[in-house]
Amino acid sequence: MTTPYATRTATSVGPQVARNAGLADLAAILQTQHARKLDVIAPASALRAEHGNLIIKGVAPQITDEGVTNVDGTYQPTGVADEGIADKLRIPLAYVRRLRAEAPGLYDANVNEWLRLTPDRRFMVRAMRSDETGEDGRPGVGIARAFLSDSYRLMDNVDVLMAALDGIKQSGHSVRVTGCDLTDRRMYVRVESDEVAVQARELLRGYRSPFTGQTGDELPLISAGFVISNSEVGSGAYTLTPRAVVQVCTNGLTMTEDVMRAVHIGAKQEEGLIKWSASTDRKTLELIASKTTDAVTTFLSRDYVEGKLRSIEEAAGRPVAKPEHVVEQVAKRLNFSQTTRDNILAHFVRGGQMTAGGVMQAVTAAAQQLPNADAAHELEAQALPALRAAAALAA
Repeated sequence: MTTPYATRTATSVGPQVARNAGLADLAAILQTQHARKLDVIAPASALRAEHGNLIIKGVAPQITDEGVTNVDGTYQPTGVADEGIADKLRIPLAYVRRLRAEAPGLYDANVNEWLRLTPDRRFMVRAMRSDETGEDGRPGVGIARAFLSDSYRLMDNVDVLMAALDGIKQSGHSVRVTGCDLTDRRMYVRVESDEVAVQARELLRGYRSPFTGQTGDELPLISAGFVISNSEVGSGAYTLTPRAVVQVCTNGLTMTEDVMRAVHIGAKQEEGLIKWSASTDRKTLELIASKTTDAVTTFLSRDYVEGKLRSIEEAAGRPVAKPEHVVEQVAKRLNFSQTTRDNILAHFVRGGQMTAGGVMQAVTAAAQQLPNADAAHELEAQALPALRAAAALAA
């Protein structure tokens, strides 16, 4: 069976991104980014905006056995970093975005004035060094990935991934990674059980995959799974969310009410380049591995998946007499865009399941076809709320 989106990776002004990549590809990207990372706590007095870039000047370099690491330099903010600048300096985000696009001089003036008014305040800048050097031998313009509180707790994607995989190994459960996404905001790793697949004949009765045409009556199985997710840039906690996978179409149903999370909040850090001790790193990663083992034991169990199915089957079976009206009302309740509404309706019709469960399947199918991974995961998380809304309208 083919997937709606083939594996692809691309570069942008900022870190590399990937959609439906393999585990090896994701690990390679993360290792490359990890080697270039630069995390620093800087006072407002050491920061300024110039030509739309963020300048760090006056932060002492760190001397280690590996050499001297210089922090001072020029960094181009990503859109995520601009969001952090707007939030921390209390400048309306829409205004910051307009200034960057239309009046970079005013962008500099606004950022610099608010930095000047709080000279003792400190911020964490998550950056990446440039691979290039200028004619004068100085480093080229790097990337400012995020602008955060000085109490933000670092949990890098590569470390989280390795710890989570170790936790899965310790659980003794046989699984496979079915796809990985990486954006400038988050990492997502989809994991599916090789051992737990339950019958879902009632839920899938009359459903037809919009991707292959195979029916749920022919393949009425749902597999247990979960999604590992983390943000390095302040866009959410490390999470492990249970996910049921419909085998006939690979639609994923995430159960966000049971999510396991670890927030990125800790004690305030000292000024300068951030280097965690081996002991601190080890304890953090051991905790992630342990929580992952516990979550795998819970989420990848037949009892868990069957219990979830029983809780949604009654609502899913309610017939939808007026599909366009129901989908429109569901879209309004969940604040879907017109484009998303139209895509859901199209998948609902192709799926052929004229029930509230068919609306749920249409939401997850539409999510698979979104090229933006953040939007895809957000839409998939709305599948159960869409089911409940459709069932209420169909009652």
